[in-house]
Amino acid sequence: MLATLALVAIGPGRSHAQERPDRPPPRPMEDPDARRARIAMLRDIYAGPPADWPAPHVDEGVEWVELGFLPEPPHPPENPYSEAKAELGKMLFFDPRLSGSGQIACASCHDPDLGWADGRTTSFGHDRELLKRNAPTVQNTAFFPALFWDGRAGSLEEQAEAVLRNPQEMHSDEAIIARLVEIPAYQGAFAEAFESEGITLERASQAIATYERTLVGGRSRFDAFLKGNREALSDAAISGLDLFRREARCLNCHHGPNLSDGRFHDLGLSYYGRLFEDLGRYRVTEAPEDVGRFRTPSLRNIASTAPYMHNGLFELDGVLRMYDAGMATLRPREDQQDDPLFPTKSPLLRPLGLNAQDRDDLRAFLESLTEPKTRVRPPTLPGLHDRSAGP
Repeated sequence: MLATLALVAIGPGRSHAQERPDRPPPRPMEDPDARRARIAMLRDIYAGPPADWPAPHVDEGVEWVELGFLPEPPHPPENPYSEAKAELGKMLFFDPRLSGSGQIACASCHDPDLGWADGRTTSFGHDRELLKRNAPTVQNTAFFPALFWDGRAGSLEEQAEAVLRNPQEMHSDEAIIARLVEIPAYQGAFAEAFESEGITLERASQAIATYERTLVGGRSRFDAFLKGNREALSDAAISGLDLFRREARCLNCHHGPNLSDGRFHDLGLSYYGRLFEDLGRYRVTEAPEDVGRFRTPSLRNIASTAPYMHNGLFELDGVLRMYDAGMATLRPREDQQDDPLFPTKSPLLRPLGLNAQDRDDLRAFLESLTEPKTRVRPPTLPGLHDRSAGP
């Protein structure tokens, strides 16, 4: 059913439309003894240094980076890290008083108990307005060069301020932020974080961004395997790792320590010219080639951040089947034949011919990227939970 949702936008084929490559038959299922021998060999290979791993299956021109450990998060010189600023950012992240309704916090859509997402198809915003896109996790966002599904923010500071000001989301402004000025504990926290007095929306955004940069993973079973624990990955996950890097072609877009190229690709899910149309990156750049392109999400902690894609319509098994099929290929209607904005699916996508065991192995590898549960206790909010901190 989920795969069908992605394909309903496909219209009748046209001779000059984007070609849909023939789907190869599934690969033969492997003999159990041959599978055990192959996985034992792969475990030895992947337990070695990444420089000795098999060459990945990536297309010409793809500037890929090998999988590996997450680095320390970068902090921009114009907003340097301090513990006081991160602690302030944590309070603001959980404080609903930053919203126009006084009822929505950043944590409403980015809940630590839900992988720093919200588990919804798309989120609710101000006045319970149903938003258009799925809320992605904010974990590991420190490593993205552009934020939001369409990349319209170039930093976490810009992203935080854009959400605060968006009338469909937090619906905040300077007048809303002025609420905090009446709370002595916030006056002190801002002064300590910025080494001067003053509470502004810009400073609130900087503090939230500083806190978000501390939300970095790196404790998955895959990380443990990279650190030398040969048994941290199951046999299925070892096979899935090899598939991920090679026959399944995932490394074309999901590479590097964060398992994302940070770029924008059209997966055929724009619903162009139909109900639920979303033109993605094009709304930012107005470049025709960007119609239907969305940012590649990180696959870290993926099992905790369902549902998937910018529209939140898919579960993991459905996503794997769709990639195996080469994703949806849109066909123009009669009135779209000469439309210069008609989207073109990424050439990096093609039918794979995986079998059921392959998809199970890929799922096992993806699940090995998931972090162990860590409960984050929301902070005591001055003037709200701590009645002694202010009026």
